Amino acid sequence: MSTQDTTAPTLEWGWRGDGRLSGAAWFAALVLSTAGFLVVVNQIFNLGAFGFRPISTGYYYLLIALFLAVAFLSFPGARRDAHHVRWYDWLLAGLTLAVGGYLAWNATNIISRGWDLLAPDLPTAVAGALVLLALEGVRRCGGLPLLIICAVFAVYPLFAGSMPGVLWGSQYTLAETARAHAMGVESIIGIPMRVVSDLLIGFILFGVALVASGGGEFFMRLATALLGGTRGGPAKVAILSSGFFGSLSGSVISNVISTGAMTIPTMKRCGYPASYAGAVEACASTGGALMPPVMGAVAFIMASFLNVPYVDIMVAAAVPAILFYLILLLQADAFAARTGLTGLPRDQIPSLVATLRAGWIYLFSLGLLVTLLIGFSIESKAPFYASALLVVTAMLLQRGTGRIKVVANMMVEVGKNISHLIGILAGIGLIVGALSITGVGNAFSRELVQYAGDNVFLMLVLGALTSFILGMGMTVSACYIFLAIVLAPALIQSGLDRMASHMFILYWGMLSYITPPVALAAVAAAGIANAPAMATGMKAMRLGLVLFILPFLFVYNPALILNGTTVDVAVSVATAAVAVWMLSSAFERYLYFAGTLRAWHAVVLLAGGLALMMPEHRTDAIGLLALLMVYGERLMVHRRHRRPAA
Repeated sequence: MSTQDTTAPTLEWGWRGDGRLSGAAWFAALVLSTAGFLVVVNQIFNLGAFGFRPISTGYYYLLIALFLAVAFLSFPGARRDAHHVRWYDWLLAGLTLAVGGYLAWNATNIISRGWDLLAPDLPTAVAGALVLLALEGVRRCGGLPLLIICAVFAVYPLFAGSMPGVLWGSQYTLAETARAHAMGVESIIGIPMRVVSDLLIGFILFGVALVASGGGEFFMRLATALLGGTRGGPAKVAILSSGFFGSLSGSVISNVISTGAMTIPTMKRCGYPASYAGAVEACASTGGALMPPVMGAVAFIMASFLNVPYVDIMVAAAVPAILFYLILLLQADAFAARTGLTGLPRDQIPSLVATLRAGWIYLFSLGLLVTLLIGFSIESKAPFYASALLVVTAMLLQRGTGRIKVVANMMVEVGKNISHLIGILAGIGLIVGALSITGVGNAFSRELVQYAGDNVFLMLVLGALTSFILGMGMTVSACYIFLAIVLAPALIQSGLDRMASHMFILYWGMLSYITPPVALAAVAAAGIANAPAMATGMKAMRLGLVLFILPFLFVYNPALILNGTTVDVAVSVATAAVAVWMLSSAFERYLYFAGTLRAWHAVVLLAGGLALMMPEHRTDAIGLLALLMVYGERLMVHRRHRRPAA
């Protein structure tokens, strides 16, 4: 990256149809996405355009009709269709429009006449069609494993009365199950769908607008200007830029692909092993989904489950996310110091002043978003204002023509992103609906509390293992939603903090991104680095080891999610920061002002760091004593070597 790169922002997309969406399919996606976007704006801002004020359930059905149709055009049903939209894709898209439109038109009848319990034959048949379309949507957008899980739960009410023990629940007929899933308010149009429709679409727009206007390049330049010249600069640039980008996009895999394409080759050129470079990018991208202000879709779902403002989730996630990135930066620096790696050449580091001058609009838009979220609590509207500012300003600064083309492609990209989420969450809604209408979710929580007794740690370990295993086959959103129903109530009944309990589930569900055998982020990074996927996953797991520890810490010590007095929060955060430094030094066998460490030094620092992280401050003295022990021994060795021979 040269210093000449800090030019005015340019819009990255032209008029094009690439991959699967092209020609008539691209135009159809544009029309459907634009219609869906206008429906969302009309609803959120209560415009009442053309006298159209859809009731709540009608609004959700209408979005399913429009965006699930986009999903069938955007995502192939088979690998051979990756670049072609087949006739059956058009058929499914048309059927989705018809089914969703019919249910939206009859939204009042569904509520007033209780069609979710007893309905005529035609609405019942339409309900069954919606369930099948939701399952096909989740197959295309979430993969076969998630389809199997959703399908099993979709039909679970049919035989719940025959299940043993805690799995026993209320049993329904096929027609009753279809009506409950499609026309009830706890299944397909349940919490996941309501979160996307009411809150998340604006943030998806903001993320797409950021990429379209060149924000990804700006944050890469900014990270390079800040840390590129330091030792191990390329790895630090990868960590910081992925944190910036991930905090705004919320997507782990797209973060790896977009930022990793630039950071991983740079790390390799500067001497980092291929697997280590891939691991750094995988961990940094995973952390981006935990970093405020945007985070991932699951954070918005959590806010709905907890019935709290989204800003509360942002605040709770701030310190754990910062600690996660701090340990990555410290480990990258220690690795570079131990192995003698340097930073980027001066001619490859852009000017910080020139970078900020060229990209001020991105920081201003981000500041506006945070201000509106925290200061004005207009979560649903804030990202629309920030996106409008970003797009309008970037378009004014755009050189040349083609602005309408860029907006059109941006709208298609927004539609694809929304359709991907709706395709997944409509299927996940079947899980929520099945657990709700059968009553199994509440029964499972009660049994778990009785099984664990007073042993909260045992319950946390069981929850961590369950989250990790489910994270292998589900998306993080699906894993969180399932466990928020069956596990979180049990943790809360045991006396744990509500927010901390839900954050615990979220964090452990994220671990599958960097932990073999799944490790999707590590696999994606390994492909870019041309490194073995398993080796990259193992290194990513070691680099992200703090993520395994943090969930237990903030469950036992809510001060780390900023829940407590000012003194408690300050002491807990300070000791956690020192502990993170000690842990990173132990992992990399290098300590500032002491140099390379021996194995026993690392063991002592590891034990001391864990002691500092304990919620009871009585163990802080043990942690500090461990640090002083290592420094004292290294100082004595240094003096011994400097003593002249007799």
